[in-house]
Amino acid sequence: MSNKAFVSIGNLKRGRNAVSQIIETVASGGCSTSGGEGKASCGSTDGPGDMPAEIWEKVKNHPCYSEEAHHHYARMHVAVAPACNIQCNYCNRKYDCSNESRPGVVSQKLTPEQAVKKVVAVASEIPQMTVLGIAGPGDALANPKKTFDTFRALQEQAPDIKLCLSTNGLALPEMVDEICRYNIDHVTITINMVDPVVGAKIYPWIFWQHRRVTGIEAATILHRQQMLGLEMLTARGVLTKINSVLIPGINDEHLYAVNREVKKRGAFLHNIMPLISEAEHGTVFGLTGQRGPTAQELKAVQDACMGGANLMRHCRQCRADAVGLLGEDRSEEFSLDKIEQMEVVYDLDKRRAYQQTVEVERQAQHEAKQAALAATAAQADAVDADIKVLVAVATVGHGKVNQHFGHATEFQIYEVSQAEALFIGHRRVDLYCQGGYGEDEQLPSIVGAINDCHAVLVAKIGACPRDELMAAGIEPVDEHAHEFIEQAALAWFAGYRSRIARGKIMHQPRGDARIRQGAYTAAAEAA
Repeated sequence: MSNKAFVSIGNLKRGRNAVSQIIETVASGGCSTSGGEGKASCGSTDGPGDMPAEIWEKVKNHPCYSEEAHHHYARMHVAVAPACNIQCNYCNRKYDCSNESRPGVVSQKLTPEQAVKKVVAVASEIPQMTVLGIAGPGDALANPKKTFDTFRALQEQAPDIKLCLSTNGLALPEMVDEICRYNIDHVTITINMVDPVVGAKIYPWIFWQHRRVTGIEAATILHRQQMLGLEMLTARGVLTKINSVLIPGINDEHLYAVNREVKKRGAFLHNIMPLISEAEHGTVFGLTGQRGPTAQELKAVQDACMGGANLMRHCRQCRADAVGLLGEDRSEEFSLDKIEQMEVVYDLDKRRAYQQTVEVERQAQHEAKQAALAATAAQADAVDADIKVLVAVATVGHGKVNQHFGHATEFQIYEVSQAEALFIGHRRVDLYCQGGYGEDEQLPSIVGAINDCHAVLVAKIGACPRDELMAAGIEPVDEHAHEFIEQAALAWFAGYRSRIARGKIMHQPRGDARIRQGAYTAAAEAA
């Protein structure tokens, strides 16, 4: 290990306690106005009264670190880091690929100079773009010169944009000083295990100290570097998000231990993501038939981790060149040849003014939710106050129910109760409306994706899918079109409870998530 790393360890010992107290305040419910260990979600109610001011400044308009902000603010990634120092069985980096939406895929690799030019162009056209990340297509810290050259130039040309990077953590400890030098105050570390025996099933090899290392030895080195790097970032006040890929049969029950261990070391968020393992992607897991988790299995593992590190549930597993709001990709609008034709003016005052209007809309969303919660709380408790249901929502952003059912390629999922409308994830689906071709074939897969939901909130829906959803026991709801999501979900739920109280309907739990939850809870208790 370098001398620089040992110096940083000294900083770690001096600063760990004070910084960890701040992070621990957030991790125990500081991302939510309702707080509490049981919540454990950086949810849509996070606000300046819930956390230290310096933490709020870092997360308030960061779409990955604040679930509420992701409705309103955009991010972009630049693909300047092609090399990687480890091999993961779930990864296959692809270039010149525009038809895949997953990490490690890009249409165009960039030099630092090209990346900076692209960021400035995007920021001038999308004033709500507040975050720039380097997430590959390899590993940001396996390409340190390209990564930090990009950040250095952006500090000068776009000083208001937050800087982030993603890493597997192998090279992290010796890079912490450099990360802090450029005010990179958000770092994502992919940590899939805290037991090298589990890690050996995920990582065939690492490249460490000029040699290739395999098996348990490789996983042991990687684990040690990841934990040390996380602790060092915590001691320096850098917010960390931990990404974990849920791999059924390999680390699904183990992720509870991962969650607890990263919390101990000051992680701000834990993002548990589903394995993407289609064979056509060419990954080892894809070619060997390793399946990914169902949406219900993913939710069960996330729920079993409640009470540990705060959970992020709004991740879209972005491409390494993604541009726009989470869930959308506008990268094709900003290819290098198109940027050459653009008249780029980086107007900092204009960007700030636009973001002020975004904050007005955001405050309106928050107030609408609070009003809906107050109305729900005032409802007579004629039915079981513990009822919770899942609701699917079709949205194109701004935190509103504003998309036609037939145009949705994903649904956001909310868990709704008398006390809360809590965002818990999203479900990708096949596009239903295809110009008159293929609709009948697509609808069963869409119904299957949301079959544990009691209702789907949409801006509009046709007669045929309405009938099919109702036959499947899913209520299509378009009465709340263009309302804020939480407001609409709570209003529907109030009506649902009222119908139960009047004997019009009987509440029936849906899906098999409860069975799976029991299995994962048992595993969590045994960990």
